[in-house]
Amino acid sequence: MQEKWAHRADLAESAINERHATRLWGIPRTNLAVVSWPPTTKERLFVHWHYWWQAHYLDCQVDAALRRATRARRTRIRDTITGIRIRNLSKLTKNNYYDDKAWLALAMDRAGHLDKVSSTKALAPLEENIVAGVDSLTGVLPWRTGETFYNVPSNGPAAIMMARTGRLAQAREITDWMFDHLLNDDGLMMDGLRMRMHGPEIVENLHPYCQGVALGACLEISLALREQAGFDHTDEIVDVHDAERADEAMIYLTRIRGLVQAVAVHMATPAGVIDWDTGDGDGGLFKGILVRYLADVAVRLPADSPANRAVKKIAARLVTASAHSVWNRRLEVDGLPVFATDWTADARLPHNYGLAPSTLPEAIGVIRIDERDLSVQLSGWMLLEAAARVAGDTGPTVG
Repeated sequence: MQEKWAHRADLAESAINERHATRLWGIPRTNLAVVSWPPTTKERLFVHWHYWWQAHYLDCQVDAALRRATRARRTRIRDTITGIRIRNLSKLTKNNYYDDKAWLALAMDRAGHLDKVSSTKALAPLEENIVAGVDSLTGVLPWRTGETFYNVPSNGPAAIMMARTGRLAQAREITDWMFDHLLNDDGLMMDGLRMRMHGPEIVENLHPYCQGVALGACLEISLALREQAGFDHTDEIVDVHDAERADEAMIYLTRIRGLVQAVAVHMATPAGVIDWDTGDGDGGLFKGILVRYLADVAVRLPADSPANRAVKKIAARLVTASAHSVWNRRLEVDGLPVFATDWTADARLPHNYGLAPSTLPEAIGVIRIDERDLSVQLSGWMLLEAAARVAGDTGPTVG
């Protein structure tokens, strides 16, 4: 089973590399992903900078390299980091959006743990910039510099980063804030909170990636607390004097259980396929991010209680059922997959592929096929990497 999903993930990687990967402005030893296929001239030239899409492109490459390290994969990862640094036209901290920076910090941190790949020179200032952006009044990150909108897309990945880099108290404060203020009656994480003149206003929109990053933050925090409490690799308490830490970890484990259950009930079909309209553009990444962290739960959550084993099974089912659906509904062009934006529907061929527009609306760009976007195809790749990971249960690999 693992070999099947690994092979399919390889094909997804090849599709992205064949259709999207290119040098930045022809500069040797650089690599970025063109944001659409087929691309326009402006897209080929990276006129508009999709900072966080490239972060997820890098993260997918790291997934593949962790699954099977090759010289070609490591080289492409190094070239992608170089491409991102050059195209940003300044330091990587030069970005007003904290969610963008948090995603890149997570991807670069994972890349830096690969053999013969170094990202520490650019990573440390990026992490410090994110931490420094925490608002002194609320204790959490704004969506972007100068904003009074505090949302899960910024704070979720930042909390994951903080937990992974030893800033556990700050990760907990941010995660607790999200669950205290933004969990709705169905047990799902809402988008954010906007400070208005008349007081705070909840933005109730629901997005799959908000659930994903909340799961990721709770998992990292719970594992760190369990380690402090003296759990060893057999999941038995070695040093019982720190039972308080174990109790604190249970808070986050309970949140994971509730959120996975809520996703299964409200964001998936009865068969377990993630079913949420995310469309193209930035939304194309949303379901992929969710399944990345569902796979993390399925693989890394301790299996030391019936409740944990049950939620691991649910998370694995959501990943695998979604992967089966997307794979079975793919298109193939030149033997490589094109994935659907709707994981319960057949993929559509990106318009104007090798053909003149057949209708006037197509000719003037009114009709747009979501599958054309890199974001949609990266979600498909993320999903297949998640399925390969769940099938192989590769243990502590960080998601």
